[in-house]
Amino acid sequence: MMNSIAWVILLALIVDFVIGVLLTILNIRSLQAIPPRGLEDVYDPGAYRTSQTYTRTHANFGLFSSSINLGLLLIFWFSGGFNFLDQIVRSTGWGDVWGGVLFIGLLGLIVMLVNIPQGLYSTFVIEGRFGFNKSTLSTYLIDTAKSVSISLIIGAPLLLAILYFFDNAGSLSWLYAWGFVTVVSFCISVIAPIWIMPIFNKFIPLQSGELRQAIIEYADSVKFTYGNIYVIDGSKRSAHSNAFFTGFGKTKRIALFDTLIEQLTPKEIVAVIAHEVGHNKKHHILAGMVLGILHTGILFFLFSLVMESQLLFEAFFMEDVSVYASIVFFGLLFTPLELIMSPLLQSLSRRNEFQADRWAVDTTFEKQHLISGLKKLAANNLSNLSPHPLFVTLNYSHPPLLKRINAINISTGP
Repeated sequence: MMNSIAWVILLALIVDFVIGVLLTILNIRSLQAIPPRGLEDVYDPGAYRTSQTYTRTHANFGLFSSSINLGLLLIFWFSGGFNFLDQIVRSTGWGDVWGGVLFIGLLGLIVMLVNIPQGLYSTFVIEGRFGFNKSTLSTYLIDTAKSVSISLIIGAPLLLAILYFFDNAGSLSWLYAWGFVTVVSFCISVIAPIWIMPIFNKFIPLQSGELRQAIIEYADSVKFTYGNIYVIDGSKRSAHSNAFFTGFGKTKRIALFDTLIEQLTPKEIVAVIAHEVGHNKKHHILAGMVLGILHTGILFFLFSLVMESQLLFEAFFMEDVSVYASIVFFGLLFTPLELIMSPLLQSLSRRNEFQADRWAVDTTFEKQHLISGLKKLAANNLSNLSPHPLFVTLNYSHPPLLKRINAINISTGP
């Protein structure tokens, strides 16, 4: 028999799913026969129709995937799958700490096996159909193996420590776990550009020339320090393009996808980099880190309040109470709060994007290069030019292209 917590979690999962379905339908229906006014030059007519087909295809596949995932979760839940798996783990006699790692690891393996067919279809069928996928099956499988290996190397010790704290540190366990995770996260952000990211992609220093000189001159003009400028072999896996910063201090890197260099002019690339510098200069990255740290601390504190709740374990038909299982159940219990927080966090992210755009224009003294660069990126990525406003509110971390261009024009004038 289901208790009150079970009903809350079930209702939250269903509401989350229904909202996602309705928003996807609204987003598909918002597709326009002709590009919005002001974006007529982004696509030629054929490419515009292709972008709409791409949006519909991804939307339909997203609906299918979310339906399958929710259905499998409910079947696993109400068939007693969590308790069945827990009893297998307990039979090993490994204890709550090592047994907890095994329990969560097995659940992760199940999720991975469910997601593999979806990932293969998305990569090799959908992305391949629209010319984006450049990866081979062997590359895809090797990348998956690398991801799993890194998750085990980093995730297993991290999980061991968290379980140890909550099993042994008493009422302040959440505080110790929070501090430990914060330190580890910072260390990973420092070493990731040097040791982790190169596992997946080659980072080749950008050769001397017009582009490198233009980037150096811009960075010097705004007193932005960095370690080096690198080109990433993104074309080995995808035709999508991007640019970003990563690392701190001496490990900070400016990273450009090789596809970006092929698609944009040097001045447009500098404008895109100026946008990323804007995030740094406006302290968006630091603020995001602080917000993430606070978010983690709040989660650990709330978790400490419910981790031994008998009602929580009864909701999932568990015979025994454990810290490791409560971590999984708390993630599902937190669904209603995530529904509330997501629009707020997305709104904050979109505000930051507007500010970074303004910084880029103010420091490059030329809005047209940023605008043309954004239009090319949208076209090359087959972006939807007319997303539904509600879909944007809940799902977009970046403002739609038309809003970004209008904001740039309004803030800078003709």
